Amino acid sequence: MKKIFLILSVLTVTFISNSCADKFDEIDINPNSTDKPLSYGIFNGANKELMDNTRDEWQSGRIVLPWVQYSAQRAYTEEDRYQYRLSTGDALWSFSYRVAQDYKQIIDLNTDPATSVQMALYGPNKNQIAAARVMLSYVFLNLVDSYGDIPYWSYGNKDADFQALNIDTTLQPKFASQQKVYADIMKELKEAAAMIDENQSVFSKGDNLFSYLNNNIRTSKGIKLKKFANSLRLRVATRVKGVVPGAEAHIADAIASGVMTSNADNVGVTYENNLVNPSPLYDNFRVRSDFSVSKTFVDLLKGNSGNFGLDPRLFKYATKSKLSAAELADGTNKSLKDRILDGSITESTDPNDFKGMPYGVPSSLAPSQAASSNFFSKNILKPDYTEILMEYSEVEFLLSEANGWSQTNYVNGVKASMEKWGVNAATISSFVSALPAASKANVLTQKYISLFMQPYEAWAEYRRTGYPNMLLLPGQTGTLNVASGGNTTYTFTSLIAGLTDLPTRLFYPTTVQTLNTANYQAASNAIGGDKMNTKLIWDKN
Repeated sequence: MKKIFLILSVLTVTFISNSCADKFDEIDINPNSTDKPLSYGIFNGANKELMDNTRDEWQSGRIVLPWVQYSAQRAYTEEDRYQYRLSTGDALWSFSYRVAQDYKQIIDLNTDPATSVQMALYGPNKNQIAAARVMLSYVFLNLVDSYGDIPYWSYGNKDADFQALNIDTTLQPKFASQQKVYADIMKELKEAAAMIDENQSVFSKGDNLFSYLNNNIRTSKGIKLKKFANSLRLRVATRVKGVVPGAEAHIADAIASGVMTSNADNVGVTYENNLVNPSPLYDNFRVRSDFSVSKTFVDLLKGNSGNFGLDPRLFKYATKSKLSAAELADGTNKSLKDRILDGSITESTDPNDFKGMPYGVPSSLAPSQAASSNFFSKNILKPDYTEILMEYSEVEFLLSEANGWSQTNYVNGVKASMEKWGVNAATISSFVSALPAASKANVLTQKYISLFMQPYEAWAEYRRTGYPNMLLLPGQTGTLNVASGGNTTYTFTSLIAGLTDLPTRLFYPTTVQTLNTANYQAASNAIGGDKMNTKLIWDKN
């Protein structure tokens, strides 16, 4: 739209004064652009923007993080009850396509003969293209999982319905069907993995995503990118198996081609240990205190629901609700929040220190519960937190499902999650030795626990499978503490008519409705209506 406005403005000036005609090209050039951009700089900037906006206090903290009941709001509980701000959903759409355009630029720079030689100085061209294709697949997966039919673009498929990102020729792109999008994402991930030289770097410098750390030195490795591409394809194919033709073959091929095998293969964006580029939720927590770990999740980890008993990750995920006597008496006068922010708070292993924030309470009752609820832990609320795109533990749970609910993969997944969060070896051994046998319910519930702080994936898995099956749903009764002691009850009431479960999708953005009306209406009709309870093609729960 900015370009359209610029062109219209220039044409207006041209009619007024013909003397400006020979200046048109100068006006249309961005003086801050460069003809020799650093591809790894574009890549890292796009990765950070992606995580900044999908794991922040808006698109995550006020939408999907509470919807899957990892968290509960301490004040604005209307959003927990599904009355999310439409501007937040609009932002998810707009920044996702902006980030996708950055990844496409990396492809363009590495395929254009005029720039590919320069780009080769920053890493093998094919590996850079593969990295961009994989990250485009990640972005479009999040979009199609969240909305349904979407405008889509593909590097390797010139389908006439794939019109997104071609902004010079198409300002009102069609919406591609979910069937086509998921099928092409799997194809793109397979082709991207095949073109990777796993023995070469992805980027010769500045690779903050696909590098391994050895002796405090990070080394970019194509093999890590390849494992991520195959693992992500396993995720997608598992999502759409039985729905999109060929998904089962992709599951087998992705596994055979090599998926993640340890926590060293985890892929995530690590923020800086400063206040310039800190992690998004830490940055928010410095000035606000809106979010607590939900009572639903705390009860599961304490063993009050489910059949796993006390989970030691409780003490890694959440902060105790009050300071110890020693902390109160040490003379620093630091509050609970101060100690979380500076990392000085001690970890409690007493389950009685954890109650969680009741989920979906009326706003009038929220203040009475906030004081005894638990914030996220210092392991999460730290400036240099790593926001995970995908990790090894998830791969093991996917393998368990692919292998008929394999006990070995199930145990491996739980162990990998606990090791990532720093649970000691003896405690891990004790917990996994007492795990109930692998089954659909047990594997998927443990997968949910391990996906903590990756809410979009947990939301997709709940819609696909119905697990975990202990979430508080609209119309159900929850419990909360009262000042006089004991408990009282409340009813979780959805503020969106017709929703009796978790929302199944987000509304299409209002900007799309007004600026791309015909294609929006066609997409809305195709999916069964632009509603929060319209199910996506794989949502069989």
